[in-house]
Amino acid sequence: MKPPPFAYHAPRDLGEALRTLAEVRGKVLAGGQSLIPMLNMRLAEPSDLVDINRVAGLDRLERTADGVVVGATVRHADAERARAHPLLTRALKLVAHPVIRNRGTVVGSLAHADPAAELPAVLAVLGGHVRVARWDGGVAVRDVPAAGFFAGPMEPAIEPGELAVSAFFPALRPGTGSAFLEIARRHGDYALAGVCAVVTVDDGRVATARAACIGVGPVPVVVDVGPACTGRPPGEADWAGAAALVREAAEPEDDIHATAAYRGHLVGVLAERALRDAAREGAAARAG
Repeated sequence: MKPPPFAYHAPRDLGEALRTLAEVRGKVLAGGQSLIPMLNMRLAEPSDLVDINRVAGLDRLERTADGVVVGATVRHADAERARAHPLLTRALKLVAHPVIRNRGTVVGSLAHADPAAELPAVLAVLGGHVRVARWDGGVAVRDVPAAGFFAGPMEPAIEPGELAVSAFFPALRPGTGSAFLEIARRHGDYALAGVCAVVTVDDGRVATARAACIGVGPVPVVVDVGPACTGRPPGEADWAGAAALVREAAEPEDDIHATAAYRGHLVGVLAERALRDAAREGAAARAG
């Protein structure tokens, strides 16, 4: 299979890239691990392709006390090796295969907005945001919170002419543990269902607990399970009840890979395990 014909642009700076996008309304090429197959299968037929790999500054990966900023051309593999954020690192190990992670980008995965992908769930459960830029006589930027960025399956909140230039993943609070568990038919495949969790333990008791699911809704499903477990020691918290809250919030559907009932069962089992693991890690971090 071959892609449809398109005009190719290779801007060297952000302003040039944004001006080009404002003029042509084309597709953006960063890692290309989702875009190229879509072109080859004629699921996308843009008249122009804007390659941002030569744009200076988009390969920035910066860790601060507040969190991690990941630029638009940072590869999955580079972000994984940096180990800049515990939950992000865990999720990246589950993304596809090494050959894909060597070229695919973190921000590209977010902008693709696949509800079965791992990274949107990480951004959502952490309450991060995506920085989007456009040309308005100069470079104009806006930060889109994760809660509003994923508008639907494959529908990021990016307007025509805009470019997702970075993503911010907030740091975990002291005493916070994380976990990411998923079930796939084969390692590297999209998960039938998956759950990432963050649990904060303070003074020997669960202070906050959140989970985000993949593969069971049109966007990452984020659930505050605090009502079932806060105020109790991790070993006495009602993790089964917390998992029930996650299962109730999920919106699984039947497809050729699994029934909705099976996906719903999986997400409940994974939620309980992930929350327990995150709480255990949070308690250990607090004790240490």
